[in-house]
Amino acid sequence: MKLSHLDAEGRARMVDVGDKPVSDRTAIASGAVRMSREAYELVAGHGVPKGDVLTVAEVAGVMGAKRTGELIPLCHPLGLDHVQVEARLDPELPGVQITAAVRVTGRTGVEMEALTAVTVACLTVYDMVKAVDKAMVIQDVKVVSKTKRPSHSS
Repeated sequence: MKLSHLDAEGRARMVDVGDKPVSDRTAIASGAVRMSREAYELVAGHGVPKGDVLTVAEVAGVMGAKRTGELIPLCHPLGLDHVQVEARLDPELPGVQITAAVRVTGRTGVEMEALTAVTVACLTVYDMVKAVDKAMVIQDVKVVSKTKRPSHSS
């Protein structure tokens, strides 16, 4: 298997996507923050001193997706068409489930942007709740799906 981010001598490089056709690309990623029941109840009851954990995490996830090209050295900076981040309470964990959907019309995929959105949202939950639960776990961050379709604008 050949890694696209390595040149013939094995040095890291940004992949040249200039000759790729423009296509409509989407990616969905998910992850979770598992926490104590006490911390979960505080988040659910809007009792965290730093504010509304779910809303702040969603906004942070959108911001993270938009900055992926600055955070991951070999990612292309992309003008994203759409980012949607959903943070929802999950009493079974207990904790917060995060899902991010990202869409772009371009020459490269957006799975890194979706993963970054989820990770930044999870880190935001952790930051906002850490005073109550220092044993939280960020888990199961993964790409759920990605699609590529010919662009209608090309």
